[in-house]
Amino acid sequence: MREFRDRVAVVTGGASGVGKALVRAFLGEGMKVVVADVEEPPLKAVCQEFADLGDITGVVTDVSDPASVNALADQTYSTYGACHLLCNNAGVSTANFDVWETEPSDFQWVHGVNVHGVAHGIQSFVPRMIEAGHEGAVINTSSGDGGVSPLAQQVVYASSKAAVSIMTECLDAQFVGRGTKLRASIFYPSGGILATGIWTTKRNRPTNLARSVAPKAGSETTFDEFMQGAKAAGYEMPVQDLDELAQFALEGIRNEDFVIMIGREGMEATLNERAAKLARGECPIELAHMGLE
Repeated sequence: MREFRDRVAVVTGGASGVGKALVRAFLGEGMKVVVADVEEPPLKAVCQEFADLGDITGVVTDVSDPASVNALADQTYSTYGACHLLCNNAGVSTANFDVWETEPSDFQWVHGVNVHGVAHGIQSFVPRMIEAGHEGAVINTSSGDGGVSPLAQQVVYASSKAAVSIMTECLDAQFVGRGTKLRASIFYPSGGILATGIWTTKRNRPTNLARSVAPKAGSETTFDEFMQGAKAAGYEMPVQDLDELAQFALEGIRNEDFVIMIGREGMEATLNERAAKLARGECPIELAHMGLE
């Protein structure tokens, strides 16, 4: 997808963090942007903040609910008559657990948003995009934690992002194999530590999916707490500017890259080492740097 002006983009999780930066970047290219988010006050705020940048519409959306995503698609098509760029970006995370300490609700919530939410976006929008016959793209936000090199202590989140990566591979292959004008890409937010709402997504956890046992102290941290802890341990962690990341993603979409990731050339060594360990019958996750040995 090389042309952006006057095209229509939909961004889930677009009221903050990476999603908000993508919205700003798309408006800067002259796109009409539909911002979807489960949090209404931030959604209204971003629409007001960006009102002078271009044509923007906000729709309160719970991506874990297929009816809500269908309503988002209905409003997008009734307002603009098309969707050229679908960014399934909404995501949540939970505290760090050993697998046997997780509860069913941890997976129901995180996978409901991160995995089912992506599937719901594809199911609601892609048939209409294919029927329209225009050039377009579906960008699914994954994570290196899961898609490339999972962290053992983030099992719920990492497993959800691994699923998103595989789903996107299948989606792009199907787009090409069916002869459509659509393409899919995996977007790995990258380049450094990201100061986004993913650190505090428990604020949006539904009460009916609350844990029965509170997470252990220290199993979840805010961005500031993480950075302070890293500094105290002698690590200077680079922080990635979100607007620069969004511009990088924009160029990746323009270039029709399947993997959109800053420093993706480093992925080869990581994946080769994982493959070598798996071929030897070994678990590929490094334990030492996680405090697990």
